Amino acid sequence: MRAPLWASALAGTLLVQTVSSFASISVPIIGPPLMAQAGLPPESIGLVSAMSSAGICWFLACGGPMLDHHGPVRTLQIGLLCTALGLAVLSVPLGVLALAGALAVGFGIGPNTPAGSQILIRSAPPAHRTLIFSIKQAGVPLGGALAGLAVAPLVVRHGVPATLAALIALLLVTTLLVQPFRRRLDGERDAAGHPGWGRALVQPAAMMRCVSALRAHPSLPMLTAIGASFSVLQACLTAFTATYVFTRHGASLAEAGQVMAVMQAASMVGRIALGWLADRMGHALRHLGLQAIASALAVALLVAAGGQGGWVLHGCAALVGFTAIGWNGVHMAELARVAPLPLVSSVTSASSLFGFVGSICGPLLFTLLVGWSGGYALAFHLMAAQLACLGAVCLFLKAPRQAG
Repeated sequence: MRAPLWASALAGTLLVQTVSSFASISVPIIGPPLMAQAGLPPESIGLVSAMSSAGICWFLACGGPMLDHHGPVRTLQIGLLCTALGLAVLSVPLGVLALAGALAVGFGIGPNTPAGSQILIRSAPPAHRTLIFSIKQAGVPLGGALAGLAVAPLVVRHGVPATLAALIALLLVTTLLVQPFRRRLDGERDAAGHPGWGRALVQPAAMMRCVSALRAHPSLPMLTAIGASFSVLQACLTAFTATYVFTRHGASLAEAGQVMAVMQAASMVGRIALGWLADRMGHALRHLGLQAIASALAVALLVAAGGQGGWVLHGCAALVGFTAIGWNGVHMAELARVAPLPLVSSVTSASSLFGFVGSICGPLLFTLLVGWSGGYALAFHLMAAQLACLGAVCLFLKAPRQAG
């Protein structure tokens, strides 16, 4: 029997999301030997991460015409190929030109959110839409967890070039595996096409058109704001939790890594469970408001009780992962629900663009706060407080009119 359309859509988007996450998170894992091979100091991996984020923002801001022209599945395939190309450039010791490879990696990851949303909103049953979006978004922590388990041993045994070659091969194979989905899932792409999609990638006007899509529904500005706020806290947790428990709570590097693994695993469970819960509640913005407040309380608990170590520390990390990093599927599903159908990819791109800007600025501000205060507690509390404040605002907003 032929699989339902929503099952094909979920399988294809989840596969691409997981593999893309696996490939992108592998880069910082092999950062020190990769930078040494390129003739750059180890701290240059920060520049690589920044360029990768810039590549994601580039696609989100200007890639809409490309997505309309090629269709979502073909655009996902192009993204996989761009990521493979970026890793190939990174594998060659070309010094600062490696940053161009990082930009290509980010650009290749960029289509996952808007293309995935465009595919799923057309096929997911309304009663289970948020759950399906959340399962797809669970591919991010799943890919990260798999990368953490597999990539470091592969580097130790076979070296950086062989590891990057394996990653490139995985991306190419995934590109081929997704091809059978294209006939069913790309059928509703813009028949006229956008022959100027290449020029749009370098036109500032394309970015302005993307951002203007957020005026399409009254809920979109608040949804974008709460998403950016979650992104700020998530980026700070991802960047600083391991260092925090190592330097402030006396954990070993291995224990710090275990805490991060627990947090990521809990976020994967959280995305699915909270997606199911949001479908039952029926008011995703209010759900996100409650989750924001719960996330802030979880972070406060981590700061207050994490010093006890052991199961208390791991339990606090799991609670933080479940709440503060388990928000993305609910958010993406609600963006797609309230957006006019022709603007789903543009709306998710624009909202995600603000989120990635927050994920860049948040850790920078966090670093300044740690330096100013001499500790991590104030920085964590302020990052959590800004999310709690926006969450409280969401609770008092009038429920948006449900779409059919």
